[in-house]
Amino acid sequence: MSFAPCPDPTPGDASSCDAVETVIIPRAHDIGGMEVARVLPSAQGQMIGPFIFFDRMGPVRFTAHQAQDVRPHPHIGLATVTYLFDGIMVHRDSLGNERVIAPGAVNLMTAGRGIVHSERHDATVKARGGPLFGIQSWIALPKAREEDAPDFLHTGAEDLPVVSDGGLTARIILGSAFGAASPVALASPATYAEITLAPGARLPIDPTHEDRAVFTLEGEVEVDGTRFEPGRMLVIRRGLATSARAITPARLMLMGGEPLEGPRYIWWNFVSSDLERLDAAKAAWREGRFDLIPMDHDEFIPAPEDGAGRPRPQAPRP
Repeated sequence: MSFAPCPDPTPGDASSCDAVETVIIPRAHDIGGMEVARVLPSAQGQMIGPFIFFDRMGPVRFTAHQAQDVRPHPHIGLATVTYLFDGIMVHRDSLGNERVIAPGAVNLMTAGRGIVHSERHDATVKARGGPLFGIQSWIALPKAREEDAPDFLHTGAEDLPVVSDGGLTARIILGSAFGAASPVALASPATYAEITLAPGARLPIDPTHEDRAVFTLEGEVEVDGTRFEPGRMLVIRRGLATSARAITPARLMLMGGEPLEGPRYIWWNFVSSDLERLDAAKAAWREGRFDLIPMDHDEFIPAPEDGAGRPRPQAPRP
């Protein structure tokens, strides 16, 4: 997904508890008839481990001819993770990959020194309408890996491990959790999992990684005696073991990882530890020096004008 303009999320919620260091409330933004909730980056929480961007797409049900595509656009210095709960999308990129993204599967696209991709709706959805609900996140690459060759990995839902225990079901998208490991390889240590909880069930949140957070997608949960409604990013205090208990049936995203070695800058769809590298990528896109998508090169998203915004520094948690 392209980094569309979006107001900064509202600062942290006043409600808090000892286990939850920060509560991030996303700010919703309409993109082509679909509500997108920007969670990261925010004024209150810029990065969770290597996770530097986190958007909830939908849920929405498009009517006929309403769904709008994300046209070809470039990335550098990051890996995009696309994960759907409902609906389908079609991924195409400048490496020649073309994949249908279905619920429960994961697309990991490593931009490295540069890649171009598009995310389009299936022809049936365009003609008849249909649902879409998912998460797109960006993982900033370690400095030593920012200029790696671009890569793409699609892993089907049937290949991701699922753990069930006492009303908890966890699908391990990236990294490892609950004794299971995803087959998807990452450039830096991180965990990412979809969690469903029956009422009364608990999600243990152990200090496996220095940074950890839970995003409440559906249902109400309680952490350390405080209740939290859907649409909240709960940043867990470092070094503390805690748990989230479901008050109602709940769906959560569990994420965590190790802080990177320094700040990263975001400008449009580019992430880098080097401001000059952002300028070089900007010029390369405007001058047509990125590789094109073989089967999707008749249109593109132009880069914003120079006055549209400065690179935004995103610092690891202190």
